[in-house]
Parts: sequence; structure tokens; C-alpha cells
Amino acid sequence: MLNPCKPLICSTSTGVVHIDFVVLLIDVLRKVSAAHRFVRPVHGNFPLGSKVWDNFMSGHKLRREQSWALGVDSDTQAVTVWTESKCGRKVGIVGLGSVGLKVAKRLEAFGCIISYLSRKKKPVSYPFYCDVHELAAKCDVLVICCALIDQTRHLINKEVLLALGKGLLINIARGTIINEIELVQCLDQGEIAGAGLDVFENEPNVPEELFSLDNVVLSRHVTFYTEDSFKDLYELISGNVEALFLNKPLLSPVLDD
Repeated sequence: MLNPCKPLICSTSTGVVHIDFVVLLIDVLRKVSAAHRFVRPVHGNFPLGSKVWDNFMSGHKLRREQSWALGVDSDTQAVTVWTESKCGRKVGIVGLGSVGLKVAKRLEAFGCIISYLSRKKKPVSYPFYCDVHELAAKCDVLVICCALIDQTRHLINKEVLLALGKGLLINIARGTIINEIELVQCLDQGEIAGAGLDVFENEPNVPEELFSLDNVVLSRHVTFYTEDSFKDLYELISGNVEALFLNKPLLSPVLDD
């Protein structure tokens, strides 16, 4: 039986922090998000991370300068550009939701050792951390995949970055999860090895200092941006609306816990 009287808020983003559910009388609303439909294109994380991980930008810079350095030459002072194997690297995932879990599975295929931080322990074999400082201290790479909520705003601050030390930071979640001013300082002073950033605190504005740093790879909030992901999104939105009117369970409800 159709029920046209139930209100629904349907968000096309993975987060709902931009919606004031109090004003909208959350107790009488159903709400859904698109988090599960931005899982497929999570492969965008890997070019971003690998460019930092493999010292890609240094090699790119040398090649543009017509250099083909394979070792240190005593006459030319050519500089070797080392790359690093991902096998055996310790990767910490901040937020093991649908996206974070896919990132973890893909990195496992490279031989990475996964651990994670989440609000709740998940039914997975990866080591669980409830303190982000402890997770960062155990990692070579810290990947940010969590949702932006009050508790995660500026979760990654200078103390966390110092705990990460000479590790890498990858952010494919939301820019405001990182204290951007402190991140720029740590990158500039070499307190962390590098960062791959797809998102920023005040998009589309990016701190000018980042453009001059060689240990940063910048993207334009596009790791999710594929034709398939948007096709999936349209199907999800229409499926949620249809489920509402047919009195069926919503496909991607927002959980308040």
C-alpha cells in the first residue's frame, strides 16, 4: 500500500553535516545519504597516495628538467629518486565505514598491514584503536576516510601529525577533519614525510603555501568522480524514494549512532 505522507530527506552527498535536522524536526523525518554509492570509485585514493608514496613528484620534476637520474654521479651530482615498496607498510584507516573498508581491502592486496580507528569495533581482523594518536604512532601511512561530525572536526591536529612522524597523510574525506594550518606547518618543517590531499578546509580555496611544497600532491575533491559512481547515485536516490512510498526499508538510512 502506498503511503505518500511520510517525509524524507534524501542527500546526494556522503555526509549530512550540512543539514540542520533540528530545524527540520528530525523526529518526524526519515533521512538517507549516498555514502554507500561512493564506494566503487574509491580507487581514486590510490593515484593520490601513490604519487606521494612513490616520490612521484620528485621524479616528474627531474624529468621535466631533462634529467634521467639512476644514481648519484660524482661529476654531474645527479640525484637518485627512490621509490618505496608498499608491501609490509603499516596503514592506519581513520573511519572504517563503507569507504574505509574498501580502502583497507585494496591496500591489503598490496601487502599492507592494516589497522583502524572507528567509533565502534568492527567485525574484521584488523587491529582496532580508539585513540587516533596511538593509531598514528603505529603507522607509516594514515588515511582519512571518516565522516565529518562535531567529534571529527580538526581530529587530525599537530599532536596527531607529530605522532605520525615521518609517515604520510592521505585525506579523501573532508578537509575540516584536518587542522589545515597545523598541517601546512608540519609539511613545511618536514615533521611528516608528505601528504596527498583531495579535500581542503575552505574549498575551493587552498592554502598558498601548499603549492610550493614538493612533499604534497593536491587534487580537486574528485577521487569519487566517475561516470559509474554517478549512475549508482541516481539509482540509489530513486530507490530510496521508491522504498519510502512502498513502505519498504530504506536502502541507505542515516544512522544516528
